[in-house]
Amino acid sequence: MANNAPSITRAPKKPKIVVWALLAAVIVAAIIGFAVAQGNSTAATPQGTDAATEQQVARENSRVLSQAPDEKAVLVEFLDYECEACGAFYPVIEQLRGEYSQNVTFVHRYFPLPGHLNSMNAAVAVESAAQQDAYEPMYKKMFDTQAQWGESADNKSALFRTYAEDLGLDMAAYDAAVADPATEERVKLDLNDGKALGVAGTPTFFLDGKMLTIQSLEGFEAAIAEAAAN
Repeated sequence: MANNAPSITRAPKKPKIVVWALLAAVIVAAIIGFAVAQGNSTAATPQGTDAATEQQVARENSRVLSQAPDEKAVLVEFLDYECEACGAFYPVIEQLRGEYSQNVTFVHRYFPLPGHLNSMNAAVAVESAAQQDAYEPMYKKMFDTQAQWGESADNKSALFRTYAEDLGLDMAAYDAAVADPATEERVKLDLNDGKALGVAGTPTFFLDGKMLTIQSLEGFEAAIAEAAAN
């Protein structure tokens, strides 16, 4: 679920009121998408999932952004690296990690949207880097540079390869991973799990196995804080 808002930072360079306005636009777009795909939804609170699908929220091979040493909650994000709404939430998630990494485990799952030409290319590039234990720096590189390549009509795989080079990865191994159909299948595993769970757009968050409906940034942050405290 993309939004026309530019990438958002929480840094003081932009007036706070502008940041809040842009985040509000992202949240409104998310609510509309959820309402269309999933029917009526409540405020920024978890929605239940049944036992058959709950195990799909996170798998043993899911990409763990950070593991909480004193885990009290798990936040899973289904994301698309070309999605501007995901780009807007990127600094929010990074701030929350800084605040709650002791008690909240943060997990990412791929959900490339068909309307984005380079969303699958980006996911394959990140997964290829992850196979060399470089998931976090590659995911950050994607969002830090999203404005440079997002919404492009050209295939940006060559650009993503330069990101891998910048990170000092073994390029022979990286190229082999990108070319290996199993890498894309690994991305599609997340995509299919997301669809089975009712994910209709990005970003979509699950807190302790239950989908979060986001109606405000404050509500989202409060839900994470409460989970970390409990």
